[in-house]
Amino acid sequence: MNIRGIAAIYKYEMHRAFRTIGQTIASPVLSTMLYFIVFGSAIGSRITDIDGVSYGAFIVPGLIMLTVLSQSVSNASFGIYFPRYSGTIYEILSAPLSFIEVIIGYVGGAASKSLIVATIVLITSSFFIDLNIAHPFWMLFFLIMTSVTFSMFGFIIGIIADGFEKLQIIPLLVITPLTFLGGSFYSINMLPEFWQKVSLLNPVVYLISGFRWSFYESADVAIHTSIIMILVFLSACIGIVAWIFKTGYRLRD
Repeated sequence: MNIRGIAAIYKYEMHRAFRTIGQTIASPVLSTMLYFIVFGSAIGSRITDIDGVSYGAFIVPGLIMLTVLSQSVSNASFGIYFPRYSGTIYEILSAPLSFIEVIIGYVGGAASKSLIVATIVLITSSFFIDLNIAHPFWMLFFLIMTSVTFSMFGFIIGIIADGFEKLQIIPLLVITPLTFLGGSFYSINMLPEFWQKVSLLNPVVYLISGFRWSFYESADVAIHTSIIMILVFLSACIGIVAWIFKTGYRLRD
């Protein structure tokens, strides 16, 4: 394992984040706080509680997941796209690094940035409401696994994209709608039976449900189902990335 090579990629990605701290950290935190103020205060004042949890507290796990999903995809896709765009990707491909080491460097950097933002949002939320994390281990498990999985997904997008505008298509037209419809601000049990079944086709439902369970022991789907779904998605992303490096798709063109 080339630790120095992994560390070089990781440090570069982290330095890039802190050079643009307003965009990578401050902006998503402020956006999330706006969601919290609008939904938690304005709408929350009209909703007593959901499953015995105050509405303001109920939406916190959803807001954190919304931030983690969007930031993980965005950070990882831009991180690998710029080397392709500038041509420096060939230096990485010619270096004594396996595809696993390259992935660890880029995905690790993207996931770390997402976790930093998520931690800030979690701490800031605690000033507005009283948070109760019933299962800290599982909270960290879902947070880390989601960051890594969607950073991997963003890595794939960054390789496939052939223009800056295409980097935004999937996050804006797929990830964000799925997150909003995945129970970030409501429980799918509040929906009519037909739409509850439709919602179960949304993979984000399982992530948010599992993450919310770690806080309040309240979930829309069984916790073991959520764990299985995130492991399946992660395995699929690893398989796709392995195929990309094996075939050189979009890397050696």
